[in-house]
Amino acid sequence: MPSSLEQLKATGTVVVADTGDFESIAKFQPQDATTNPSLILAATKQPQYAKLIDVAVEYAKKHAKTPEEQATVALDRLLVEFGTRILAIVPGRVSTEVDARLSFDKEATIKKALSIIALYKSMGIDKKRVLIKIASTWEGIQAAQELESKYGVHCNLTLLFSYVQAVACAEAGVTLISPFVGRIMDWYKAKTGETYDSTSDPGVQSVREIFNYYKKYDYKTIVMGASFRNTGEIEALAGVDFLTISPKLLEQLSDSSKAVPKLLDSKKAKSLEIPRDSFINDEPKFRFLFNEDAMATEKLSEGIRKFSADCATLYNKLLDKVSA
Repeated sequence: MPSSLEQLKATGTVVVADTGDFESIAKFQPQDATTNPSLILAATKQPQYAKLIDVAVEYAKKHAKTPEEQATVALDRLLVEFGTRILAIVPGRVSTEVDARLSFDKEATIKKALSIIALYKSMGIDKKRVLIKIASTWEGIQAAQELESKYGVHCNLTLLFSYVQAVACAEAGVTLISPFVGRIMDWYKAKTGETYDSTSDPGVQSVREIFNYYKKYDYKTIVMGASFRNTGEIEALAGVDFLTISPKLLEQLSDSSKAVPKLLDSKKAKSLEIPRDSFINDEPKFRFLFNEDAMATEKLSEGIRKFSADCATLYNKLLDKVSA
């Protein structure tokens, strides 16, 4: 009997590796891969990746003057170096994240995204193989809309915890969204003290709601479930467009032969009674309804803080290197 991982792929779900450790990716043959500052920071602590920091520092010293400028350039170069190595393994795309400290600055996000795309181009990587990851703030969604429509840059809207964010992203025409399943469940578990199975898991339910809404109204934006705590959450979303999965959970799915039937179906979504909504041109409405969702508000803020802190740690590590 095929493994649970192979069965998952057979439901039509595209499997994406969620890691900066590109040496672990090839084993599971994912279509794409995603990274973020936290994953890159973790990877740089492994001896085999130390040389990538040296490559980034050497590049920065040739393309910037002050240590601060060099550290900023080195950070971008490091992210792109990881992405380029990953693209030598996966046949599809890699997601590379904009500095989370820019999450509330539309213009700075656009500028940084274009500079990352330019770096990839200088290394022979077409922008079609890159997804720029941006936090799903109001400003981030607006930046992604412009990047997609004006520059043809494909975006992955991350740290997505709510229906409001998801609807706005679809209206903005972004390529892909990453609803964070496990982090949603974490919040409810902490608040209620309850233990959730895969059918009652609020993170799973959130992704199902978003998926059905997108398919009901023919939005092309890809729904990619992310941030999983166990394989049950993954199996409960079999049939969704994409799932980005950590190497640990990929290993568990690969070693299991448990049946994984298709549970999400775009054709069935068409027949559902779902009211249509709109937020992309109504900032007050978006902000108010998002603010009404305590879980989404708290988890978005927490996620930006964590990614920002890891960006700062990477930056300081590179600043020490260029200053040495």
